[in-house]
Amino acid sequence: MGNSVTVFGRYPATRPRRNRRDGWTRRMVSESRLGPQDLIWPVFFIEARHKSEPVPSMPGVYRHTIDRLLPAVREAVDLGIPAVALFPALDAERKTPDAREATNPDNLVCRAVKAVKDRFGESLGVICDVALDPFNSDGHDGLVVDGRVVNDRTVEVLCQQALVQAEAGCDINAPSDMMDGRVGAVRRALDEAGHAGVRLMSYSAKYASAFYGPFRDAVGTADALSGDKKTYQMDPANTDEALREVGMDIEEGADMVMVKPGLPYLDVIQRVKSTFGVPVFAYQVSGEYAMVQAAADRGWLDADRVVLESLLGFRRAGADGVLTYNALHAARLLQEHG
Repeated sequence: MGNSVTVFGRYPATRPRRNRRDGWTRRMVSESRLGPQDLIWPVFFIEARHKSEPVPSMPGVYRHTIDRLLPAVREAVDLGIPAVALFPALDAERKTPDAREATNPDNLVCRAVKAVKDRFGESLGVICDVALDPFNSDGHDGLVVDGRVVNDRTVEVLCQQALVQAEAGCDINAPSDMMDGRVGAVRRALDEAGHAGVRLMSYSAKYASAFYGPFRDAVGTADALSGDKKTYQMDPANTDEALREVGMDIEEGADMVMVKPGLPYLDVIQRVKSTFGVPVFAYQVSGEYAMVQAAADRGWLDADRVVLESLLGFRRAGADGVLTYNALHAARLLQEHG
């Protein structure tokens, strides 16, 4: 007994476990917080009416017709999620080598934007992807000429695409194509057309990742894609390059920047946030979602805990918000647990 008292007496006066003892103390000293306001919900939608179809490689995720999309979006609004990101899955006959449907002011995206904004107004932000892969018959983010994705001609089409989205009511254009100079060009096009209030969320550090497969299934580009996207999306080995890309996009007028994918690139998120101090968003992509769901379905993971822990990890790394297919699920959990 005497020895144990002696050993005890050598312990330091500071005991970190004291602050972990009770739930209220843990909440009080928590360094990183996660709430519904930190989540953006990516949603898929299709033509026709009164239809919802599951995405097989993303259990629990659906492609909705616009009329079915609106009630789902209502739940997001009620849960306190500030914005949705819209991704179309077009019928094959609307996809062409010149991606001309992307600039049609009455295309599926523009109709969805109008429907969401008419229903929810300023209570919900709408983010539109600016890239050609849903509209291209070859599945690439840019125009393909002689077997190569061309930069400047693609940027011209992207500007037209951004304009029809803005005119439909889009709040945030999100160029995800990784063409050089597209942020500056889109910013000028929007400003000159009277859309100076439309924000740009640039996918500044978008990697040529193996984690995108289920997304390509969801928007119908997986079978069409010819080759890979390594000539315009970034090499997963590089982080200094990400900083150069982010810096250029900020100079060109990006209001906020994106790192994509998410969990394998937490180091990039941290470097971008600490270097530039701008709003930084992460995309918890389809492959990340599918892995967790598959493991949870087999009883190998506690999905609820993993979802919240992974999202908190983004916040801890410096992300101001996260695009996640788990947005509704996470918001419900946060609401339940306070």
